[in-house]
Amino acid sequence: MTVDSDDQLAGLKRVGRAVRETLALMRGLAQPGITPLELDEIGRAKLRAFGARPAPELAYGFPGATCISVNDAIAHGVPDNRPFKAGDLVNIDVSAEIDGYWADSGASFAIGSASAEVRKLCRTTRTALQRAIGSVRAGRPLNVIAQAVCKEARRAGFRVIPELAGHGVGRSVHEAPTVSNVYDPANRQRLHEGLVITIEPFLTKGSGCIYQAQDGWTLKTSDGALAAQFEHSLVVTKGQPVILT
Repeated sequence: MTVDSDDQLAGLKRVGRAVRETLALMRGLAQPGITPLELDEIGRAKLRAFGARPAPELAYGFPGATCISVNDAIAHGVPDNRPFKAGDLVNIDVSAEIDGYWADSGASFAIGSASAEVRKLCRTTRTALQRAIGSVRAGRPLNVIAQAVCKEARRAGFRVIPELAGHGVGRSVHEAPTVSNVYDPANRQRLHEGLVITIEPFLTKGSGCIYQAQDGWTLKTSDGALAAQFEHSLVVTKGQPVILT
């Protein structure tokens, strides 16, 4: 989507707020003993209070209002009845629609105390997102995003998961362009003013290979390595982007 009116921007900010506050609520309540399914129902109720509809269900028939991935699961995790344990690495991805506008966000964090390696993984992935957002300006190459993510990952000794990427958003949950985390100097696409995208680095200490679990949804690392993701939806401008989530 390309924003070309104040009304469109207001609609995106409205759904962005619903996603942001839902993710914050779920993250704050995630603790040992609560199940992903219970947390998902809390997220569903919060979205409903905003008048929002969960994007995974609406767009894809996903069996949950949100995606909750644990440990070696990195994306599209189906909320289940297995209680969180102290030390689990959890990723929550919240996306929603209000009045035809869509937004998407995610974050990884540990339940309770975390090892130094998990803290480093989450910190580096969050920093990669911040560096990538800071590189975004109308007129610049799209691949400045991947360049920023790859640089941060390499600096800390992590790998990008190449099959997972950001994307356009706004009028549906997944639109063009693909916002890769793998730098490709041959990519000639450029960012333009008003473009609505997500940036979402996925980093791991492992090989970076993934597979789809038997549930037909959950994506897991092939070597069982932990991985982290952070994501924001934003609008490209000539200056600092407008972060919606």
